[in-house]
Amino acid sequence: MNFGELEQKIETATKKAFIEMFNEHKNEEIYAFSLYSDGGAMTVCPSTNTVDFLENLDEEEKEELTYYKFEPAEWKYEMAGAIEEFDDICRKLRTELEKNNYVNEYEDEETFLAFRDRLFKLCIKVLKKLKKEDFFKNIVGKDIFLTFTVSDFEFDNDELENIIIELNDNDYKKEYLNWMKTWNE
Repeated sequence: MNFGELEQKIETATKKAFIEMFNEHKNEEIYAFSLYSDGGAMTVCPSTNTVDFLENLDEEEKEELTYYKFEPAEWKYEMAGAIEEFDDICRKLRTELEKNNYVNEYEDEETFLAFRDRLFKLCIKVLKKLKKEDFFKNIVGKDIFLTFTVSDFEFDNDELENIIIELNDNDYKKEYLNWMKTWNE
């Protein structure tokens, strides 16, 4: 797989998705954006959340506010924005996995894990690049929370902490890291 081309496609799709979300939902106060994949490395998708969504959680959900604030799978606009572009990326990933016969991660585990790790690092790299360029801040007018996550997969806490630190220079970083400290209580 041409990872340079894939990186450009993910960057272009990410920009388009975020701009679409902002244009459609700016009145809801976007505060968070994420890219996420899956444990099988077959997808890359965006997720966006808003202050409006958090304010309208029901009472039971508000008891777990931090979870809803920082967990992209619970955000309001999951898999929304640049749909065609992200669908194309997902098709290319699945084709690559099928072509190399490691859709089943146990057939060639070492090669699959190298592919998956490279994909995950690439997604983080794109978010980091856009953050450094103030892409999100220039659109929204303030820093937002950025993350990368993976369904059906867990980073170890050190890896997750590094992702949060790399992608955030704001109060969200501190809040997330403090939240992480409560996980083992």
